[in-house]
Amino acid sequence: MTLAALPPDQTHASADLHGRATGWVVMGVSGSGKSSLGQQLAAALQVPFIEGDQFHSEENIARMRNGIALGDAERADWLQTLAGEIGRARQQHGGYVLSCSALKRSYRDRLRQGDPALRLAHLHGDTALLAQRMAGRNAHFMPPALLASQLAALQALQADEAGLVLDIRHSSAEILASILRY
Repeated sequence: MTLAALPPDQTHASADLHGRATGWVVMGVSGSGKSSLGQQLAAALQVPFIEGDQFHSEENIARMRNGIALGDAERADWLQTLAGEIGRARQQHGGYVLSCSALKRSYRDRLRQGDPALRLAHLHGDTALLAQRMAGRNAHFMPPALLASQLAALQALQADEAGLVLDIRHSSAEILASILRY
């Protein structure tokens, strides 16, 4: 599935109606800028940043490094661990920012077990731009060859999911400002 049908910066209803600090998941396929933007967002909100990639098992990292896409079964423990991490961060700090591909609705639902009020910042871009970004990275375990499998697995945010869809052609400052206005 591609995201061509989704307009950039599409907004969905907010889940946090009580003025509490917010948990954000910066999501998207590899090369979309999740980690960089996630760190910037966490700094702006003064909440902890959780790098989802750091919680992958060595086995899963080896699979990806060898060009083998992860399936639902390989992601299950990782997602459960991340749900626990965001639940702890929410409880201890009131908010957090997690970088995580969160490709499928079922993955996002698993994350919501840790924080039902989480918000999603979905970074999307065209395949050529994503591939260019991935090719320019050094020392990352995710090879550009797996981009197609991530794009095929990606499910767009649904109307009942709190979040934004943001076009990565915009500057990180513009994207960050859009998230902070949400």
